[in-house]
Amino acid sequence: MASLSFDDIAYAMENTVVVHEPDRLIDTFGTTNFEFHLLTEPMDSVGRVRVREGRMEAERPRILRPEGYSDLLFEGFGEQAAVFADWFKQNGNLNFFKYGFNFAKRSFTEEIVNESPEAVRDRIMEDIRSSGSPSRALICGVDDSWEVSLIKFTMEMVGRSLQLNAFDFKRRGLL
Repeated sequence: MASLSFDDIAYAMENTVVVHEPDRLIDTFGTTNFEFHLLTEPMDSVGRVRVREGRMEAERPRILRPEGYSDLLFEGFGEQAAVFADWFKQNGNLNFFKYGFNFAKRSFTEEIVNESPEAVRDRIMEDIRSSGSPSRALICGVDDSWEVSLIKFTMEMVGRSLQLNAFDFKRRGLL
């Protein structure tokens, strides 16, 4: 796998869409699990979709320590995460670093489906709606930098959870 450039990361961040966010937020004082479906179109084929599915764990938020950025860990993501961390240090939202999160993808599968992206997306959305699970997400991303697409989803979850997590910390006298 070729190393990603900052332009590759910016492209993936701009072109990743979280189609369906989980109904639940990241728990302030415990581990939170999310199921993801990440759809990408392989560059070398038409009418095919790569479907990646798995589970992610967001460990409980931690209050920022002075070293700040050293808390950005993406366990199990591979070499793309290290390049992304460097890019994020220069371009990211510093609110993310009020907490140190570790993300790990679990139970990962990948398959190629011979259908249009829209048909696969619609089928998975229907399954998400009928299951009633509050922890499922559907993401449409970029194939070559799919891990960055997954990281963008986690960052959006952090953004959605930040206010509640801060309130919980304040309520317990930790902030």
